[in-house]
Amino acid sequence: MTKQRKLAIIAAVIIVVFVLMDQLLKCWVVRHMALYQTIPLLGEWLNLHYILNEGMAFGLSFGENIGKLALSLIRIGVVGFLLYYMIKRIRQEKIDALAVSVLSLIIAGALGNIIDSAFYGLIFQGKPFMFGSVVDMFYIRLFLMPEWFPLFGGEYFFPAIFNIADSCVTVGIIVMLCFYKHFFREEKEGKDAKKESEKEVPVKEN
Repeated sequence: MTKQRKLAIIAAVIIVVFVLMDQLLKCWVVRHMALYQTIPLLGEWLNLHYILNEGMAFGLSFGENIGKLALSLIRIGVVGFLLYYMIKRIRQEKIDALAVSVLSLIIAGALGNIIDSAFYGLIFQGKPFMFGSVVDMFYIRLFLMPEWFPLFGGEYFFPAIFNIADSCVTVGIIVMLCFYKHFFREEKEGKDAKKESEKEVPVKEN
């Protein structure tokens, strides 16, 4: 099996597995839980709490209908670009398993929330195509933050409610930032090589 084929399989497995996990859990929550219902998983620390997110990841909002459409189009654009970039790098054999795994996580997360906004609105919410809300359910309550803490004082850490898709994107971005030099090493090496070759070009004398 060639390296290209192995990397393509890794990408496909990660994307399919995490999108399926995300969607299966969301379907279960929508069908078996009432809106705003809470089910404890680990005492009071980890709960399933069903909400509909009108905006971005972790409950952040971005306008109303126009904002939803813009976010959906941005997500589609990001997925398209990352797929193009990853496939191109795999064909050129200029990417490794770590980079493929991280990009695939981000793609899977974006796809999971695109499916919500595109189809959940039609099926469960009676909303037009691409205007649906994202299903969120994980609620972590580790400890109360002090009242003086900016923005989130008096609330539990971590205050946001999220889903598997959000987690995929967040983990992917964090790993990418932690291994920044690894991800962008080849681009830097390519630029350095180009500069060196330009220096070596002999100057023609008149």
